[in-house]
Amino acid sequence: MKTRLAPYAFVTPAMLLLIAFGVLPIAVALLVSFTDMNLAGLGNWSRIEFIGLDNYERLLSDGRFWQAMVNTGIFVILGVPTVVILSLTIALALNRSQSRLFRALRSFYFVPAITAIVAVALVWGYMFNTQFGLFNYLLSLVGVPPVPWLSDPIIVKLSVVWVAIWRGLGLNIIIFLAALQGVPKEYLEAAALDGASELRRTVSIVIPLLRFAVFFVAITTTIAWLQFFDEPFVLTKGGPLGASTSISLFLYQTGFSSSQFGYASAGSVVLFAVIALITIIQLRTRRTDVDY
Repeated sequence: MKTRLAPYAFVTPAMLLLIAFGVLPIAVALLVSFTDMNLAGLGNWSRIEFIGLDNYERLLSDGRFWQAMVNTGIFVILGVPTVVILSLTIALALNRSQSRLFRALRSFYFVPAITAIVAVALVWGYMFNTQFGLFNYLLSLVGVPPVPWLSDPIIVKLSVVWVAIWRGLGLNIIIFLAALQGVPKEYLEAAALDGASELRRTVSIVIPLLRFAVFFVAITTTIAWLQFFDEPFVLTKGGPLGASTSISLFLYQTGFSSSQFGYASAGSVVLFAVIALITIIQLRTRRTDVDY
């Protein structure tokens, strides 16, 4: 009997944490999304009214919400493939040698992932500055006029995406480097004896054997970018004219700046549904686990 209960005893703490910080907040957000909860209602629960699907109907006609959704889609399309491809490419390059230089480079690429976002925003904000930023200074050396990195509705999307890509590479590079350690050296040696070039071995052997790591990185990166928040919040506050407002930033502004907690909860439920749907589609498209 004790043997049968032992696995449940080990799993129980993790399940309690998952329920307390995962399932319960989702349930509360779903419940609040059917109410008109605001900042005034927090002190007097009797003032909170059940309004049914009114918040969801309001979302459908809210231009700011749809602008944030479109912006988030653009961020995902630009960011996810770039992060996955760049991190895999850099990991393959770093894995070629075990010298001190390459070990130092691994640490160099991981530094942005552990750097405080406020410090990151301060540095990149100065670099993007139109009047005295580093980027415009370098462009002026070749006769290019100043670029409004954070004030143009189109360019600002590219600016915040680039900063997010720079921050997101480190962790994924570490994941790919760990996966590369599991590639059997016998396969590579056999291919080399058969005359396969290094590029051929990488494309035909290494990358296919990394498909599980690529799949994991693609899913986690997609989920992270659907919740894109830090860079627009600290660099532009969603401007100009909402051009860099992500759906997460829209929910923050609605819930905490405008104190419309019920409306923001409805938006968070929609975001959760979108993330769940995209994740399910990704899981369904995973190829059969077969090694050739």
